[in-house]
Amino acid sequence: MSESSTDMRGWEFGAEDFLAAVLQATAQPIWVVDADGLIRFANPAAIAALGYDSADELFGRPSHETIHHSHPDGTPYPADECPMLLPRTTGQTISRDDDWFFRRDGSMFPVSYVSVPIDVADGRGAVVAFTDITERRDIVLGQEQAALRRVATLVAQGARPADVFAAVAAEVAGVLDLPHVDMCRYEPDGTATVIGAAGDHPVRPGTNWTLEGTSLTSLVKRTGRAARVDDYSKIRGGLGEVARAAGVHAGVGAPIVVDGKVWGVISACSHTRAPLPPDAEARLSQFTDLVATAISNTQAREDLQRLADEQEALRRLATLVAQGAQPSVVFDAVAEETGRLLGATTVNLAHFTPDGFNLTMSGWSLRGVHVPAGTRLPIEGDSINAIVRRTARPSRCDTYEHAGGRLAAHLRHLGIRSEIGAPVLVQGQVWGGLFAGTDELEPLPPGTEFRLADFAELIATAVANATARSELVASRARIVQAADVQRRRVVRDLHDGAQQRLVHALMTLQIAAGRGDASEEVLSVLDDTRAAIDELRELAHGLHPAILTHHGLGAAVQALADRAPVPVTVDIAKERYPPQVESAAYFVAAEALTNVAKYAQAKSVTVSAERRDERLILVVADDGVGGAAPSPGTGLAGLDDRVAALAGTLVVESPQGAGTIVRAEIPLG
Repeated sequence: MSESSTDMRGWEFGAEDFLAAVLQATAQPIWVVDADGLIRFANPAAIAALGYDSADELFGRPSHETIHHSHPDGTPYPADECPMLLPRTTGQTISRDDDWFFRRDGSMFPVSYVSVPIDVADGRGAVVAFTDITERRDIVLGQEQAALRRVATLVAQGARPADVFAAVAAEVAGVLDLPHVDMCRYEPDGTATVIGAAGDHPVRPGTNWTLEGTSLTSLVKRTGRAARVDDYSKIRGGLGEVARAAGVHAGVGAPIVVDGKVWGVISACSHTRAPLPPDAEARLSQFTDLVATAISNTQAREDLQRLADEQEALRRLATLVAQGAQPSVVFDAVAEETGRLLGATTVNLAHFTPDGFNLTMSGWSLRGVHVPAGTRLPIEGDSINAIVRRTARPSRCDTYEHAGGRLAAHLRHLGIRSEIGAPVLVQGQVWGGLFAGTDELEPLPPGTEFRLADFAELIATAVANATARSELVASRARIVQAADVQRRRVVRDLHDGAQQRLVHALMTLQIAAGRGDASEEVLSVLDDTRAAIDELRELAHGLHPAILTHHGLGAAVQALADRAPVPVTVDIAKERYPPQVESAAYFVAAEALTNVAKYAQAKSVTVSAERRDERLILVVADDGVGGAAPSPGTGLAGLDDRVAALAGTLVVESPQGAGTIVRAEIPLG
């Protein structure tokens, strides 16, 4: 020390003795190392803080290997990485606000220190003054725990993720005393989106960045571990440029891990060149755990809501199926419900035809990108349709980029990037498949194909029910047709057999009666024969009128109207319909006119029939007293069964005092 450093005139000791006395008396722990890094001096405060009994136990020992030999996690800390002894070689002063030393017994304690160069006889050494910051760390830890509790309370209360993100960013900024904190979510397309920020941050929530270079966001994504950047001046790419423009010098980041996958990252950055605390990553990770919990809780609530929505949709669709809705109605409803619930862009239902084609039965999409109903393409190549048909299991195709086949090419043309599918199994056979796709870069989440299978089962039930109904209707129609054929045969046999004999007998009796000497018995038999012929004709007419067979529905109904006791207006075109349809319509008209004559007390009746949408619509309306109903055992009930056998409907509207309308709709196919 030069004489100009102090004024000790009149004192009885020199500068060296004075310095030694000060160092010995000060409560600040201090030691001195020589040019070789060996401890040459330690004051009582340093000896006590490091857990030694005397200075002799420290003198001559290498400073780094004695008190700074390991990282906090126990891994070796190389001496050439230790900044504390740098003043010996650089001549610069080094300070650290948050570091660690080891005591004699191996225990570690937190410190802050300053190390300054000092010229010694054999070169340049260093004077190190340090402070045990355990109490300060306890205060910080308390503040940190309070911050964690506040965030944990938000999470436990089910706060919105956006609110949790903002709170975490603010708390991390306060706890680590760093000006820039942001939280990012990793996107499927290789970018990251800012979802929370605090402090004087250069970017705001919603900003999207491309992951590039060695920025914190990129490092954490690539390694899945906490990371730090000590000098952003060396970071390339857009994130590095923004950080430098905002004055960011260093930063740490920790991953947000949700369900075992790196979901996002929390980053905290500083303006100063001072190194960040060595435990910053660990402290940051405590907050990422809470963020992950908040995200998981939100996802769990969303999953529960999704399940409830899914079950409600399945109930709606099952009700449609149970009510016997037309298959096309069920198909369209399933396609739309499926698309909206699974978050798909497009849904298609396809039938696999016996000749190897994919026939689209129904479709739905957000942007008109579904395959139109009626499209017929061969089942080939690598489309999901081919996979489902081949495996008969729920499957997925995560990209159509290089998939072969006309169907895959058609889907690419529509913009569909990927699809999932589930088989529609009817009586153990693959009838077709239900398919959901997306035009987004990211495929639908794994496992969605199994959720799709629940909707495919409803399709299978609808198809099976429709098939059973079709077979039943066809069977009943065959019975009706067979009965009509039998009636016509009976009528023909009556006409060609019994009626001809009666007519021959009538002619013989008329000849006998015309001679003038016929007895009363002959005249009586003649009258009976005429009556028998009339009754036989009436019977044959009731079984199946010949006029219906030869001239059609309009003529047959007009014949009914001519015999009716009430004025009847007939409006039926001279058009022929399938025999079974004409027969059913004729008997509906006949029964309705009979009921009018017996019960309606009507003054007029109208009978009309027309072809509409491939159905015959027959309407019989009167102005009588009303009150008619097709109760069991009545003629109308029997007609209802007859019309239903042809997949038709019979409706009777008969309010009291307002007449009766009988309406039959019978398919012509």
